[in-house]
Amino acid sequence: MVGTMLDIKFIRENLEIVEMAAQKKHIKVDLKRLMKLDDERKAIMQRLEEKRAEQNKVSDTIASATPEERANLIAAMQTVKESVQADEAALKPVMEEWQGLMLQVPNIPDMSVPEGKTDADNEEITVWGDKPTFDFEPKDHIEIMTKLGMVDFERGTKVHGFRGYYLLGDGARLSWAIWNYANEFFGNKGFIPMLPPTIVRKENLYGTGHLPNEAEDLFETQDGDYLSGTSEVSAMGFHRDEVLEQSEFPIKYLAFSPCYRREAGSHGKDVKGLIRVHEFYKIEQVVLCEASHEESVKQHEAITANTEEFMQSLGIPYHVVLNCGGDIGQGQVKKYDIEAWVPKENTYRETHSSSYFHDFQTRRFNIRYKDTEGKLRYAHSLNNTAVAAPRILVSLVENFQQADGSIKVPVPLQKYLGKAVIE
Repeated sequence: MVGTMLDIKFIRENLEIVEMAAQKKHIKVDLKRLMKLDDERKAIMQRLEEKRAEQNKVSDTIASATPEERANLIAAMQTVKESVQADEAALKPVMEEWQGLMLQVPNIPDMSVPEGKTDADNEEITVWGDKPTFDFEPKDHIEIMTKLGMVDFERGTKVHGFRGYYLLGDGARLSWAIWNYANEFFGNKGFIPMLPPTIVRKENLYGTGHLPNEAEDLFETQDGDYLSGTSEVSAMGFHRDEVLEQSEFPIKYLAFSPCYRREAGSHGKDVKGLIRVHEFYKIEQVVLCEASHEESVKQHEAITANTEEFMQSLGIPYHVVLNCGGDIGQGQVKKYDIEAWVPKENTYRETHSSSYFHDFQTRRFNIRYKDTEGKLRYAHSLNNTAVAAPRILVSLVENFQQADGSIKVPVPLQKYLGKAVIE
């Protein structure tokens, strides 16, 4: 079993704050039951410690004891051994339930996180770009890309089933152009490129907090492993059980991988097009830094600014929202969503999420470092989408469509695509 999220000592000493965090995030967890189990756990462990100490003490005296004393000591030790076994048997179910509840305890959200239940309650904090005005009736990305031979949904459905698609010709080339540009752009920000595994062991998903709460949205293999829904999972697992050097911080990875999501529970949503698909590609900013709230905030603003600058360089209008309590995950302290403008829908759609976790994930992954005083501490972790494709194509294609059905290519992508217009 992976490590826990919040320290049990912290939960006990700040029970009211943890209860408020659960309420704010609309997460149900039985903290009273957890406290009762923790009392049982500690009592049994203390008894075991005392009995094992007694066993060790007697073992030391047996060697120098007389034959008669030795026989009595061995008989007494048999009783203690049976008592130890009984306590170990009693501890097992207590530990299992205790660990299960500990995995449900939410991280404490930042004071700036607004109240709210759903994404409708998120607060808009930044708006960038002029929304395009068309002197013709704009088309949606499905019609534009299908006519230009960039995508094939019919054959995608034939081969994959529901939500299947093929990117073809300039659809595929445009994806490559965005990935290549993102690799260059974020590489210039000091990120180390990473191509991580996408079949991951279950403990990695517990580590990031995607399990147990998102089990229905994950593809599981017949071996009990999972297909990753974001490269954050394997990027975070990279330093599992390691002690890092403080001088290395911040450690910044740009992880690129295929991603898989069942999209369970969203059957009525976005059934057409490239917004919500089962398999896609994602480039993720993943950062490890020292255990300081101020440093986490600084890095969070930096990775968000990176994405904003990337979107601005492409000329895609967007806004940034601060996610409310009900729309941030169990592990996040604070989260921004960057949402791109989709002209045909006349709305913004999420393309990036930017989060920080304090030591929620690193405690589970056991990622530590020695501070300047030589004390071992859990690092802090953050992540933010760099690019999610094909979703990014929706806004790009619709915002840059022309009256004749062609698409203007944003300037930074032209050198990778080899042309300024897709027609």
